[in-house]
Amino acid sequence: MDQGSTLSQADQKALLSIARQAIWAAVNHQSLPEIVLNEYSPTLSAQGASFVTLTINGQLRGCIGTLEAYQPLMLDVQEHAVAAATQDYRFLPVSPQEVPLIQIEISRLSAPQLLTYENEIDLIDKLHPGVDGVVIRDRSQRATFLPQVWEKLPDPQEFLTHLCQKMGVAGDQWRKKKLEVFTYQVEEFKED
Repeated sequence: MDQGSTLSQADQKALLSIARQAIWAAVNHQSLPEIVLNEYSPTLSAQGASFVTLTINGQLRGCIGTLEAYQPLMLDVQEHAVAAATQDYRFLPVSPQEVPLIQIEISRLSAPQLLTYENEIDLIDKLHPGVDGVVIRDRSQRATFLPQVWEKLPDPQEFLTHLCQKMGVAGDQWRKKKLEVFTYQVEEFKED
């Protein structure tokens, strides 16, 4: 991670609590709890980029985040927890009855780095399955998979094919055209 130190267990616990309180408030149509920056560690008050993933019994229920840090990490987590629960277009909004069933996972992202490669074989060779989050971009379209997606798609060719499909283009686009590719790493933690 290039955003300072790794998060302490207290910081992780604080972020998970912020996310859970935000989801509960949002699905019950209440205002979000106010976050006072100076009540938290400097790491949580520093700018940070995050993804918040919600699951129920191991099944995805929502996942939203950002690749670029533009606000304090704790506010980023709060915003994306609400968005994952209420705005992920793949799912209906989370109901109040579902909130106790949800497990929250937070991924804190390093800044994406451009990956230079010569061809499709070179691209495959330069990816680090299980370590790299990957962003692909073709003009105005882009998509990302967090490093955790490697668990379900361990083959780099299949990973890139699904990522192209997520971006809304043919699965073999990464073979036919040189796309912009960025990689990043995450610090990931979840509720017990």
